[in-house]
Amino acid sequence: MKATLPENLISLAEACPYPLYVVGGRVRDFLADLKTEAPDTDVCAPAPAEDFITRAESVGFKIDALYKNTGTVKLSYGGENYEFTSFRSDEYVRGEHRPVNTFFTTDIFLDARRRDFKCNAVYYDICGGQFVDPLGGIAEIKARALSTVAASEKVFGEDGLRLMRLARISAETGFVPTEECLGGARKNARLIADVAPERVWAELDRILHADLRYGRQYAAINGLSVLKNTDVLELILPELYLGNGMPQRSDIHRYDVLEHSFRTVMYADGKIRLAALLHDVGKPYCKIKNGNFYGHETEGAKIAEEVCARLKVSKKLTEQVVALTALHMYDLRCDARESKVRKFIIKHLKYFDELMLLKQADYSACRDDLSPAPSVVKMTGVLQKMKEEGVPLCLKELNVRGDELISSGCPKELTAKTLEGLLLDCAAGQVKNEKQSLITYAKKVAMLPADKNSPK
Repeated sequence: MKATLPENLISLAEACPYPLYVVGGRVRDFLADLKTEAPDTDVCAPAPAEDFITRAESVGFKIDALYKNTGTVKLSYGGENYEFTSFRSDEYVRGEHRPVNTFFTTDIFLDARRRDFKCNAVYYDICGGQFVDPLGGIAEIKARALSTVAASEKVFGEDGLRLMRLARISAETGFVPTEECLGGARKNARLIADVAPERVWAELDRILHADLRYGRQYAAINGLSVLKNTDVLELILPELYLGNGMPQRSDIHRYDVLEHSFRTVMYADGKIRLAALLHDVGKPYCKIKNGNFYGHETEGAKIAEEVCARLKVSKKLTEQVVALTALHMYDLRCDARESKVRKFIIKHLKYFDELMLLKQADYSACRDDLSPAPSVVKMTGVLQKMKEEGVPLCLKELNVRGDELISSGCPKELTAKTLEGLLLDCAAGQVKNEKQSLITYAKKVAMLPADKNSPK
């Protein structure tokens, strides 16, 4: 493993009069042969943080932050970031993410027992060139298993965020939680309510994009399944969980509402994963209220907005999720007239590419069919045809300006609405994108004042 470590880290280890260990994800990934371009490098030692800082600065490291209470140092070298912790043992209040008491130690076994999973509690002695495995983590890594460093009920009871980490690490690595591990998580599932929503969302976002970590295709569904099986999903996304076991038309769907949502994420492009997860979140609401799924996209958009607000999702992403949820059912049966599809494309051009990605993922998730979705084929074909015809796709491409409409008699307060109407009617082929044609058409359709010399 030493050959994979940066030279500056080896120099730092050589400058320390005590063993300096790499621990956690970087060691696990090496032993599991998991490749990533941005490894997390955590180091630790049976030494005070202040002494470590002296050694680090002597070989050119920059100290970015020191947290004395936990013996943690954030440092960097040439753009690479590292985190150091002194060997310690922590005491928690049930469910709290931060320890209430920290006891420094020189015992590597005690340091290992404060961590979460055995696969993350394998150490590599940089100068000694050997692995140290106090809890049997190497065997867990070889078995691609996830088990806790102590009784799972105790480990998850100490820190509710570990419930999300379990799902995220399983998604990223493909490691499978043991039954004992899952059982402890279930018994402590309600502790997720004590975790700040921003932290829950940060982990959920990483689960949704778990394939980006090591390039594991369809990785997200592993993590989502763990959230479901530990009862955490029901607590963080109760609106979505209502779809668990809720059947759909068997001639169209192979899976229930919840599993279909999971599989839509599985087949979705990385740009739209949250929208993929929530696109059918209105189905359970509509089924319970009305006995059918009719209008679920409209109700779903409202619910999706509430979910995003609760999780503190960014405004930009929230707007995308809400829009895609509201639009994903449009022309699903491909029976809309082309003129209407053209106007739809213009109205929603901002999210058109993402909507096509969602429609395709939604289609594939119905019966694991990776062939092109008919509605996507139709709508992308219409857009291509519009481009070939030179149809204006935005107001900048429209061959008339607002001031030209005003000088032709358009009331100033109606100018914006008139321009938007002209753009839509150009798309539908009702008027050519020529200045005089547009002005004449605007006068006719919008009933603007006609020229005095024009025929009545």
